[in-house]
Amino acid sequence: MMELHDGFGPTEREADDNAQLVALMLRVREHDESAFRELVEATEDRLYGGVVKFLGSVEGAEDLAQKVYLRIWQARERYEPSAKFTTWMFSIAHRLVLNERRGWARRSAVFQPRLPENMPEPVSADSPPQNTSAHELERAIEAALRSLPDDQRAAIVLRRYEEMPYEEIAAVMCTTLPAVKSLLFRARESLRVQLAEWL
Repeated sequence: MMELHDGFGPTEREADDNAQLVALMLRVREHDESAFRELVEATEDRLYGGVVKFLGSVEGAEDLAQKVYLRIWQARERYEPSAKFTTWMFSIAHRLVLNERRGWARRSAVFQPRLPENMPEPVSADSPPQNTSAHELERAIEAALRSLPDDQRAAIVLRRYEEMPYEEIAAVMCTTLPAVKSLLFRARESLRVQLAEWL
């Protein structure tokens, strides 16, 4: 996770991190497999966490993260360090997640299993109710994020969890700065309503 700062450009640590990732990717461009392994190790936790939040679920996240790295390897010869490495990486992840979710929508339209009526909710014996617990709040936030439209959720994830400036979010999502501001405004309003009891 990036350090919090005043918003006027990257911190020295962020600049160093990006320089390291770009240097690794430039070696990957020359077919250096050991550099690729280092690149994966340096970014895999962050990428996986981002993909989980983009999807709103851990289901399929590991496969999608692997596909991102496959795309990075396939695109290595065309790589140019014109943007921060993580901006480029998350733009690939965002496109793959959108494609995956479109595939889910098509499959669910074709195959919609009927569930038994009045099916009881599953009850876990080892998870007693915990009123106003941090765990419950975390679950409420995750549910609220899942309920957002894909583009709003992606914008919130990149801003809140990746702490990206608006310009980088626009680059990742292939959209404009005003569109990003609009997405974030609508997402925050929706989250404020859904999480009102926690505020």
